[in-house]
Parts: sequence; structure tokens; C-alpha cells
Amino acid sequence: MFIIGELINGMYSNVRKAIEKKDKSVIQKIASEQIRCGADALDINCGPASKNPKEDLPWLVEAVQEVIDKPLSLDSSKPEVIEEALKVTKNKAIINSTTADLEKLEILVDLAKRYHTKLIALTLSKKGVPQNKDQRLELAVQIISYCVEHDFPIEDLYLDPVVLPVNVAQAQQKDILESLKEFKLIYQIPPKTIVGLSNVSQGTLQRKLINRTFITMAISLGLDAAILDPLDKELMDAVITAELILNKQIYCDSYLEAYRKK
Repeated sequence: MFIIGELINGMYSNVRKAIEKKDKSVIQKIASEQIRCGADALDINCGPASKNPKEDLPWLVEAVQEVIDKPLSLDSSKPEVIEEALKVTKNKAIINSTTADLEKLEILVDLAKRYHTKLIALTLSKKGVPQNKDQRLELAVQIISYCVEHDFPIEDLYLDPVVLPVNVAQAQQKDILESLKEFKLIYQIPPKTIVGLSNVSQGTLQRKLINRTFITMAISLGLDAAILDPLDKELMDAVITAELILNKQIYCDSYLEAYRKK
């Protein structure tokens, strides 16, 4: 399971203030804690309140790279902002994210190819959020077809079924989960799958429990990666244990500790 830490995001007040003050120490502490708790990569997002994202996102990248040597997921809706960050990114990055809309695919697939990055693609379009599994699959086919036609390696593609809050879209959860399995069948090279986990519990009272339950179900259906809070120890324990039960890890009495040391 590829874990991307979600906590360097300008929507969090501590990160927003650190960006405003250009306080590297706050950002570097959050980055280091997430890696220490099991993150394989970090999502970097300067947030909607940033007055100058073309400067703020590269600054975040450089601050993080001073203390960790891990892949970074560059998170912005503006391709020009992502490109500025890519110019200072050392390791193979992840672009987060494109949609199935042709104009976004044209720009972001080209950007991913030029900078040799991975790419997260949301099964989303101008028509809005898909309402069932078939609509998600149709958008996934469009994304994969475009990538194949334009020589973007499918092994570097992550498909996101677009997770919705359970308190407003309970009827969609089963379709969202089943899409993870169906995406693998679209093409001869199965694309990887990813979710933004915290979306499923947004606005609920039992956020941690809902997150843990959803991700264990998703892992059983082939989920490859997730953007989540790695500081949530019970959540990370659930991820490790789900993979153990699916025979992706070797059992020993101290398997949790052993996994974390790996």
C-alpha cells in the first residue's frame, strides 16, 4: 500500500500561517512526522487562500526536500502552479490531479510526460461527479484511452473513483468501492487506484472509524494507494493488518512494529 501523507495543506491553519510567515520549521516538522509514521510520499498543497501559489508551492517543496528524500504529490488545480513546483522537485513527482476532460488531459498528460512524473486522474468531468459505477468506468476508459494514445505509461497512472462523504452520498459508497476492482479490468496493463480517504468521513461524527472501515474494504478490492493522515495510528494499523490478512505481509507477533521498521 502506497501511503501519501495529506497534512501539508494550506487548508490547515498551521500550514497556512507557516506559508504566510515562510516558517520552514513548521512545514519540516509535519513532513518528518508523516514519514516517521509510515508515509511513503507527501501531498503538497498551498491551499485556496494562497495569494501567490506559483511561489508558495515551490517554497513548500524546497522546504520539505531539505529534511526528507521521498516522492512528492504536487496538488493544485492550476497546471502553471504545478509546473513551477516541478522545476524544483528532486525525486519523481506525482501530479495531483487531472480529470477526464480533454482540455485538462491535454495539458497535464503532456506535463507529466515532459517531467517524467506519475499522474492522478479523477473520474470526474464538467458534467459533475459520477452518480454510479458505470459512469465512473466510462470516465476511466476515456482517461486510459487518452493516455495510451499519447504514450503516457499506464503503470504511472493512478485512477481515483472520487470518494464522497457517506453522510450525503451513502447510496454511492458501494459503487465507489466496486469501481476500484472494475478499473483494473479496463486495460491489459491494470492502472493503479487511489482514494482521498478523508473525503468519505467529511462532516461526520465518527470520522476515524469511518475512515478505517472504508480503507480496509477498499484494500480488499485492490486499492493501491491512499492520501490520508499517517499520524492516525489506528488507521495505519488497520491498513497494515488488512494487507496482512490478504497475505501481502508476513505474520509475526510483532508484525505492526516490523512493518513500521521496514
